[in-house]
Amino acid sequence: MNASLKDQVGLVTGASRGIGRMVACRLAQAGAHMVVNFLRHAAAAEETLQRIEAAGGRATLAQFDVADPEAVQGAVSGLVERLGRCDILVNNAGMAVDGLVLRLKAVDWDQVMAVNLRGTFNCTKAVARSMVRARYGRIVNIASIIGSTGNAGQAAYAAAKAGIVGFTKSIGRELAGRNITVNAVAPGLIETEMAASLPEAVRTEYVKLIPVGRLGTAEEVADAVLFLARPESAYITGQVIGVNGGLYM
Repeated sequence: MNASLKDQVGLVTGASRGIGRMVACRLAQAGAHMVVNFLRHAAAAEETLQRIEAAGGRATLAQFDVADPEAVQGAVSGLVERLGRCDILVNNAGMAVDGLVLRLKAVDWDQVMAVNLRGTFNCTKAVARSMVRARYGRIVNIASIIGSTGNAGQAAYAAAKAGIVGFTKSIGRELAGRNITVNAVAPGLIETEMAASLPEAVRTEYVKLIPVGRLGTAEEVADAVLFLARPESAYITGQVIGVNGGLYM
């Protein structure tokens, strides 16, 4: 086990499946005690916990809605009280409601913003209090290539992810003086459950657009997050690391 994060505590939101699960596992492998956040997928979150523990890591489950500021504050205060600190926050929880803007309902727009953008704000604000007191912290926000390129039918998701980039740069400036870095990782087309459901012909067309000639993996995204979460990344803040195989440069 790589012990570069030994004795640290990390929180990953939306860590029951996909990229969030892999990030939690990677940080645990590096020695951090991981707090695995989930909202609805309890069985999947339990599987994340079991994977971490089977590999010799430590983890705790935390069920709360990132879009609810009171729930977030209560959960973060509780975990800091129990574990003594929170060194790493990965804002991964997200969702998308697709549809052309002329058909997109306001309630769907609001829901996408609440989970992706307000959730990132809520968790960052809650965790930053502890990090400021400790004068140390690593915050990594999961953005998306769509936040830079846009995508027809994904106006809400693109706007939320673009907002995360602006938020990352602003908070990076605010917290830099307290030895807290704030960065973003923007995945491209990644092998997830969503990608696996695409028709083979659609996948083939997508791959043709990617210079490296394949979709990325959740492990590759997690490795980028781990790099930014380590103490050695102290001179990197306000940056967006694209993990997209060259699809957007």
